Amino acid sequence: MTKTWNDDNEDFWYSGKVTRRRLVGWGGGILGATMLVPAPWRAAFGAEKPFKVGSLQPLTGPAAPGGKTSIVGLQMAVDRINKTGGIHGRPVQLIIEDDESKPDVGRRKAQKLVEEDEVDVSCGGFLSNVCLACMPVWAQNKIVNMISVCLDTTITGSACNKYTFRPFDAAPAQAVAFGPELVKLGKKWHIVYADYSWGQSTRDAYAEGIKKHGGEVVGATGIPIGTADMTPFLSKITGNFDGLFGIFFGKDGVTLGNQAYDLGLTKKYKFAGDGAIAVPSNLPALGNKIEGFYGIDRYIPVFQGPLDNPYNRRFFAEAAKRLKTVAPQAPVPDRYVQSNYEAMNCLKLGMEKSGFTGRKDSNKLIAALEGLHMKLSDDFPQGDKFLRKEDHQAFLTEFIYQIKGGKYHLIEAVPADKTVYPSMCTMPA
Repeated sequence: MTKTWNDDNEDFWYSGKVTRRRLVGWGGGILGATMLVPAPWRAAFGAEKPFKVGSLQPLTGPAAPGGKTSIVGLQMAVDRINKTGGIHGRPVQLIIEDDESKPDVGRRKAQKLVEEDEVDVSCGGFLSNVCLACMPVWAQNKIVNMISVCLDTTITGSACNKYTFRPFDAAPAQAVAFGPELVKLGKKWHIVYADYSWGQSTRDAYAEGIKKHGGEVVGATGIPIGTADMTPFLSKITGNFDGLFGIFFGKDGVTLGNQAYDLGLTKKYKFAGDGAIAVPSNLPALGNKIEGFYGIDRYIPVFQGPLDNPYNRRFFAEAAKRLKTVAPQAPVPDRYVQSNYEAMNCLKLGMEKSGFTGRKDSNKLIAALEGLHMKLSDDFPQGDKFLRKEDHQAFLTEFIYQIKGGKYHLIEAVPADKTVYPSMCTMPA
């Protein structure tokens, strides 16, 4: 009998043990390349064959901090699935590989997951250039690929394919939601961005969004990821405009915030940007230099507006508990924990609806996921969302906020139906 989760059920969440096959460093701890069904649950499933879920995550390289918190969300979902009877009575086995924040390594590891580990589905991906490099591998092997972080516009646009889904937002949806607010803050903007696939496509989406609402982008400055000293780039940003819009993540977000402040840019101009700049793990290093920042994100760690719901409170509490042990620099859940948790639950929902038993049922799973509606629940604490059939892109509530006193203050929650943009995908046969 499936156990029901309620407020009194404190042991509903289960922290699984890690089976070590190959070891990779994870801060002060160790993460195994393979994460198996927790030992206490193996007896409950008996001889049932597990569903193998492959996941590429950056555990080393510039994206490692985000990759580590991503795994917290993914493992939370899998633990919960296994504790409540698995999928069709079968347990879920996570097989995690370190893509080292490199596209070539990611593609090689994806091929390994396909050929050696024989995964049934994929759920993961952090850096967009890695996701784009690996998408052909999943498609060629007819494996459903549920992306959990990558935001490059082309993933569900010009590079779309029938096997890849994105169950969270994309830059054009953010731009639709944020555009009106940005133009209220100022008519003229300069965009500074991480100069690789995600940053470039996000730059283009915001340039279009700002222009659509009567604003203007007067300039754009690309900075390579991993640049420790951005001042040679930032010092060239001058002129008569109203706002500086940043598109960075991780340490680069911290570097941008600190150095733009030190150069006086965020005092002279309004400072706004993608929410990745000001994720919870970045706030301590940014200090008061991020004060006044306007951001947009699919998830922020607050109980305000639509996020003040019992599902989010339970999700938040469990994530915070786990983060203390694996990522103490990120004490509260961020967009990466949330989207990995919900991506796995989206995959589970599709597998249940389709009667999925393995790779041979990929087409059934695709049909179940196309047009899928997900409701606010313990599986989806961020809120309602839906996957568009035409491009496999999800739409969900976007949260516009400002940093005040080192904390997030919600300005507006833009509902999913107000973030929709035209599909840019021509789905290959």
